Order: sequence, then structure tokens, then C-alpha cells
Amino acid sequence: MQPRVSAAVPVCYVRDIEASSAFYSLFGYTQVRAGGDGDSRWSYLQCGENTLLLAYVQPPLIPVELPLLIYLYVEDLAVVNAGLDAAAVDYELIGYPDHAPGGEVRTKDPDGNVVLIGQRVAVTTENRVVPTGAAARSSLIRQAAEAISRRGGAPANCQIGLPDGGACPEPAELKLADPWGETVWGCSAHADEALLTARSAFIATEDAYGLGPWLRHRQRRGQ
Repeated sequence: MQPRVSAAVPVCYVRDIEASSAFYSLFGYTQVRAGGDGDSRWSYLQCGENTLLLAYVQPPLIPVELPLLIYLYVEDLAVVNAGLDAAAVDYELIGYPDHAPGGEVRTKDPDGNVVLIGQRVAVTTENRVVPTGAAARSSLIRQAAEAISRRGGAPANCQIGLPDGGACPEPAELKLADPWGETVWGCSAHADEALLTARSAFIATEDAYGLGPWLRHRQRRGQ
């Protein structure tokens, strides 16, 4: 008989249970149970069928070198954003990627863990908010990488390489080009670096909407 998981409970070690509980309440989580005292306490949060366990232990049992990344899907992103505004929590609009056509925003919890919030239900074009700056660039890179991934055809590894001349082990996700015909495939991180520092670089597409296909179609119409 194969084992089956009946529930999965993410455990997040925090510095301040009260502050973290207040933050996650902005997404609909409420405390259903709590326990412990002194240097060992926990709080069990729930939102519908979704659960989250906040744990406080001193001294810390697990030295965390990198912050966690938590992804939350919500029914109405606008309502969540309004709650973040009211609580004076900073966030940025990432864009409208394929996995969150209703919008995606990025924020951090009190412990510095990155929290991404997405809406699966799409919104109409006229109701979309245009992201700016780094958020806009991140959204564009992510959507282009997703489109290329669906079509296939990218080389195995990033061709941009490391600053010391070594090969980059990351997979190639984006094709970049410049007005003089130079092209290179890069991972998302190196593509972002190139778009920032090489002023004439742009994301190249390999679909039927480029200048060449347009010119050929135009010539056929004139015949």
C-alpha cells in the first residue's frame, strides 16, 4: 500500500510570533491554536484548508542562511493590496505572468522572507496596472522566458558566462540581440544584467512577428 500525504504544514521560524501573525492575517490567516512559553512558542494559523505554523525558539535550532520564498494565491489581489497599503507594508507589482494572469506582487514578511502573491483569475487589459522600473523588467524577462520555454529550441546553458571568463552553469532562458545583429542566449540573471548595462540590447523573439517575416509578407501582398 502506497503512503499518502493527507496534509502538508509549512513551518516558518520567526523572530516575533505576534508581528508575523499580524502580517499573515493580511492574507486571511487566523490563529486557531497556540502553545509553549518563554523560549519555545508556536502559533498555528489557518486560512480555509491552508495552514501555516509559526515557531519561535531561542536559541535558534536552524541557522537560516537564505530567506524563504512563500507563494500565496489569492482570490482578489486588489483587496490584498488594499490591506497591505492600510498596514503600511511595502510591496511592488511584478506583472501579469502566465501563472498569475490576474497579477502578481512581491513583498517581505517581518523576518525578511520573500512573499509572492498571485491571482489565478485573469483581469482585462484595461484593468491592469503597468509596473515600472525593476518590477517591469522582471515581469518582462519572466514572461519572455516562459514563452521561450513553451516553444523550446534554447541551448542547454547560458552563453554569456561568468565575469571571470568561466562558463555559466545555469540554463539558457532568453535570447538577447542588438540592432547590429549580435545575439546571445543567457540565463535570466545574466539577461537582466545585459539589459541594464548594454543600452542597445533587447529581448529577441523567434516568432512570426519580426521585421523579416513582416517584410516578406508585405512584398507578397504587393505582387
